[in-house]
Amino acid sequence: MEDSRYDVIVIGAGAAGLTAAIYLARARMKTLVVDRGTPGGQMILTYAVANYPGIPEASGAQIAMTMRRQAEAFGARILGQAEVTRMDLGGPWKTIEVEDEGTFTARSVILATGGVPRSLGLPSEAVFRGRGISYCATCDGDFFAGQDIAVIGGGNSALEESVSLARQVRSVTIIHEFDHFQAQAWVVDQARREPRIRFLMEQDVREFVGDESLREVVTVHKRTGEVTRVPATGAFIFIGYVPDTARFKGIVDLDERGQIVTDDLLRTSVPGVFAAGDARQKRYRQITTAVADGTIAALSAIEYLGTSGVTLPPPPP
Repeated sequence: MEDSRYDVIVIGAGAAGLTAAIYLARARMKTLVVDRGTPGGQMILTYAVANYPGIPEASGAQIAMTMRRQAEAFGARILGQAEVTRMDLGGPWKTIEVEDEGTFTARSVILATGGVPRSLGLPSEAVFRGRGISYCATCDGDFFAGQDIAVIGGGNSALEESVSLARQVRSVTIIHEFDHFQAQAWVVDQARREPRIRFLMEQDVREFVGDESLREVVTVHKRTGEVTRVPATGAFIFIGYVPDTARFKGIVDLDERGQIVTDDLLRTSVPGVFAAGDARQKRYRQITTAVADGTIAALSAIEYLGTSGVTLPPPPP
């Protein structure tokens, strides 16, 4: 029974969740981290991180692994590939059920579930998902070495991953719906300097075409209506994210985009429940901002436990 009781449970093991675990465990809070995927979150999808303070360059996977080892070294328990099937966060003792692992209770919970890649929503996208369509260049780029591919999107991720992919493929066609990019200027310049990258602007993706696997991407110019068929055996889609918060609807307050609403101390609408990282309502989403969130959420949870823990009733049986 004692092994199922924790001071804090962190749901999500991305940059925010792992940072929270480091702070909590180092403060000698008994900490459990649960993630439905591979610990590391969106970090592990990033080929190269060059703007993390103190680290000139490393892969997102390397940073994630270092964070995990650090959290575990301080005593945090991390469960990956673990699905939360039920939760009751309303009382002074929070309860979660984890598939194949059992029921856990804690005095505080931090929600750090991040987001999932946004899809175009085309029927043909579902047909070729895993058969040419991918949302992770780090995971799948090697499969397309020497081939012609397309990248759909116009933000930092789309252009950075295009530059990375250009090192191993024959050509990259960036397809974007606007006549300008949303990426930072230096990222755009880097992509424009890469000879293997070409740009197809003001395009709507209409269809993915192929047989057993993807063969081309069909686009339509938004102003002229001209149809373009882009030869591509691979298509990488980087058009943003959807916060992974559907399971929290009706439990904590969400905004119209499904993001968790918090105050400056990252408190949610439920006492003892905090939120951090890309799952919460915020403007900027970077590894560094997620790390900052994880720090604040952990410190706020520690403060909450220090001021409310004395009066808590025993946990449910």
